[in-house]
Amino acid sequence: MGKEEDIANVLIVDNDPEVARLMLEILARKGIRGHLVGDKDSALDFIGKGSCDFVFTGETIDPRSESACRREDGFDLLEKIGANWPELPVVMIAEAAGAGSQGQRQIVAKAVRAVRCGCCDFLTRPPQRAKIEMLLDIFLPSHDVSTVALAHENTRCLYRIVGRSPSVIQTVELAKRIAPTSAPVLISGDSGTGKELMAYLVHHRSRRAQGPYVKVNCAALSDSLLDSELFGHEKGAFTGAHARRKGRFEMAHGGTLLLDEITETPTRFQAKLLRVLEQQDFERVGGSESIRADVRVISTTNKDLLQEIQQGRFRQDLYYRLSGVRLVISPLRERRDDLPDLVWHFVNQYAREVQRHIAKLDPAMMNIFAEYHWPGNVRQLRNVVRTSLILGVGQTLSLADVSWLFDELQPLAQQQCGGYDPSGEMITHSDAGLGGVPLEQVERRAILDTLRQTGGNRTKAAKVLGISDRTLRDRMHRYRREGSLQPA
Repeated sequence: MGKEEDIANVLIVDNDPEVARLMLEILARKGIRGHLVGDKDSALDFIGKGSCDFVFTGETIDPRSESACRREDGFDLLEKIGANWPELPVVMIAEAAGAGSQGQRQIVAKAVRAVRCGCCDFLTRPPQRAKIEMLLDIFLPSHDVSTVALAHENTRCLYRIVGRSPSVIQTVELAKRIAPTSAPVLISGDSGTGKELMAYLVHHRSRRAQGPYVKVNCAALSDSLLDSELFGHEKGAFTGAHARRKGRFEMAHGGTLLLDEITETPTRFQAKLLRVLEQQDFERVGGSESIRADVRVISTTNKDLLQEIQQGRFRQDLYYRLSGVRLVISPLRERRDDLPDLVWHFVNQYAREVQRHIAKLDPAMMNIFAEYHWPGNVRQLRNVVRTSLILGVGQTLSLADVSWLFDELQPLAQQQCGGYDPSGEMITHSDAGLGGVPLEQVERRAILDTLRQTGGNRTKAAKVLGISDRTLRDRMHRYRREGSLQPA
């Protein structure tokens, strides 16, 4: 399994060759792809393709022009970006201040204007290498993560499947093997495991990759709308049908149709769907014309289909038609090896929102993650990491500043989950007794367990432990600094 990298893209909008040379050198050293343009229109065109992660722009993009309007292209670009891509980080590089207090006032005024236009920082020429590197570390974190599958279109990342556990590797390899065929695929797994991501991987690696990829959320459509959404309708077919409308099957001709949460469809509709899948033709609602559609169907479900069949909620013949090949995605509680990679992946993805540089993960937090059962799977982990990034402080990602998460992230009492020992190796509850454990580790465990029981309330925890608030704060500060605040 080869390692593929997801490379960030930085746009440099500047005609100063010295600045461009410095910027491109720094980006190359950091493994970041740099793109150099010299005017506003080219910059907007590049950003509009959805492949830009950071922008450095000069105050004056075209210094050869004497037009006052033209000289302010840098600020014009800021306003355009702020109006259309408000979350895209932008840094302006302006001319250095002139001598004296008047020059200082001018540079301050420019900086204020740039910030009001949405700039996240303001530099003067020549920009300092250390400052640029610091900004890149904050807004474009690039912690290494193990990636099983990754695809790009030009400079835009289409999908990325992160992990290293055997179950994820096996599922992805199977998906790659079946992708070139036309066999229907049934993907099953709990909510939040990434079924739709796996479906797109199958489409992208298939011979239909250049064709349309159409999604239908069956759970979001009422019984009366399913026929119209999937097969279309003719003008006047029902109240509100003011014009002919193509259905999703017709729209997906030559490509792939994803039927998300297929078990949410009523049995009456399942009978019609089975006929369409068998014959590859259908009629629009209110019409009589037979329409053929060459479509590969991928279905997903978060339920046990065999149990649904036994209880009469899903047609057995439709199940056999949809499950040409089955892919099963394991829940996160069975993929604890993937936790560090997934956490770093979400740090890479969301740290720039809060302009926070994360250098390490709190071992105590990772131990809590390893013991938790994750009913919401990867989607829930993503939200927890994002919340911790927003509400926390410092360069260590932890739950210390998000006390209510301690209550939420409690392990199931009967579950035999694992944690991390001081060397970073995974342990299970059967290995986690206190016999032979150093006293300092017992103390750390007592502190963490008591904080969980009190919902992160340090004052209550100190009273339960019989120590002062200050002693508890000092212990936690020392353990966090040493990276050893974790159960023994």
